[in-house]
Amino acid sequence: MSEDALVNTGATRWPDADSAFVTVRRMQTKLHRWATDDRGRRFGDLFNLVYDPVFLVHAWERVAGNVGVRTPGIDRATVVQIEAQIGVEAFLSQIRNSLKSGEFSPVEVRQVMIPKASGKLRKLGIPTVADRVVQASLKQVLEPIFEADFLPCSYGFRPNRRAHDAIAEIHHLASEPIDYHWVLEADITACFDEIDHIALMDRLRARISDKRVNALVKAFLKSGVMMTDGNREETWTGTPQGGVLSPLPANIALTALDDHFDRQWRQTMSTWRWRNRRRLKGLGSWRLIRFADDFVLMVSGDRSHAESLGEEVSAVLAPLGLRLAPDKTRVVHIDEGFNFLGYHIRCLRRRGTNKYFVYTKPSKKAVQAIRDKVSAKTHRSTRNQDLAKLILSLNRILRGWANYFRYGVSKASFAAIDAHTWARLMRWIRRKYAGKARMGMPEFRRRFCDIGWRIAHQGVAFTGTSTVSVKRYRYRGGNIATPWTPPPAAASGG
Repeated sequence: MSEDALVNTGATRWPDADSAFVTVRRMQTKLHRWATDDRGRRFGDLFNLVYDPVFLVHAWERVAGNVGVRTPGIDRATVVQIEAQIGVEAFLSQIRNSLKSGEFSPVEVRQVMIPKASGKLRKLGIPTVADRVVQASLKQVLEPIFEADFLPCSYGFRPNRRAHDAIAEIHHLASEPIDYHWVLEADITACFDEIDHIALMDRLRARISDKRVNALVKAFLKSGVMMTDGNREETWTGTPQGGVLSPLPANIALTALDDHFDRQWRQTMSTWRWRNRRRLKGLGSWRLIRFADDFVLMVSGDRSHAESLGEEVSAVLAPLGLRLAPDKTRVVHIDEGFNFLGYHIRCLRRRGTNKYFVYTKPSKKAVQAIRDKVSAKTHRSTRNQDLAKLILSLNRILRGWANYFRYGVSKASFAAIDAHTWARLMRWIRRKYAGKARMGMPEFRRRFCDIGWRIAHQGVAFTGTSTVSVKRYRYRGGNIATPWTPPPAAASGG
């Protein structure tokens, strides 16, 4: 890229958050347009953007507004401490000067172990605040460029895209008249831990020619992990989960899978004539839907067509240092149903008719997970808590869970979870306030219910999932605009 002064990197005054956002968005829009207009363009002169004041200020706002703002890295510094002891401008000046001079070097991430629903532990790497800010600034520069290359079949960790879009795509393909009824359900083993750095950097360099940017990305990949026992572990492969930047390199690497199946689709399956010709020859057709390292291949044909794709996927993943998880990879028919991103997707006969439709609802695993969380919140060891605070906490947890699953056939699941929570809360209250004598249900209703049997205390009522309405998710197709895509009127106007 020949433009030397994309942004005034010589600015001496730090901008406010609002003007920084506007300037960064304007620059990102330019990068995205250039990348879209010239698919073969390699971008140079990007490093000055990474340490530009507006990019650093906007990166700080993103880091300071993150849910993990109170979680420190190995230096034990938090956002609040930096604001109080150093000051934001002084802190960002230190980062900017170290980046400009080439002295900046990321330090090890602090490893924490997060329990998974399966009972296993997930490794999470927590970078220092300084590293988080640099990662956020780097992501702001790289993301608009690579979003021009990412394909519609990819939904995970991308702006303006969400899990519901992937579910809607599967629902669309499995329903009439498309009828892709066979499914290769797959999962990549330890994807974020095993991505090959050489393969990843090769894909990065195909778009980025700025050696300093590439070296900075590589430095973050190689920064190492500080284990829970205090020992340092080298990171020869993978991109540690927990960093602001880590999902982007993972998506860049996994684009190899997207490209492979998109190429097949465009060359042999993209028209109904081609698909019909394949069907007459006994061949299948398929589409990929991927959310980060979880993906499915929807197949029109028979079981053998879906099974044969497993080896094909493995061959594509092998150069990336990745492999499929055998226990999470299987072929199913849509009539059997399968789980994806917390939903259970299955074709069933509609009650009272002879017609079959594809339904999505919360999976048994997702329902059990929220039931277990409610049970833990209402365990006997929690009876020292204030009842009103407990009700507020339960309402917040259930409302958040229901907001994710509201776009499915979820009414029965919501009612069952509310009933479970009500029963757990009722028993918790009766044991907490019973005293020496057992509290009967008439007394419980008189003291702790306001309308009918709704539990309430000190003006706080248990609402559970009832405040969340079940609705249909609007299928948006493959043309989901990025934050940097101009509106149609602006685009047509030149």
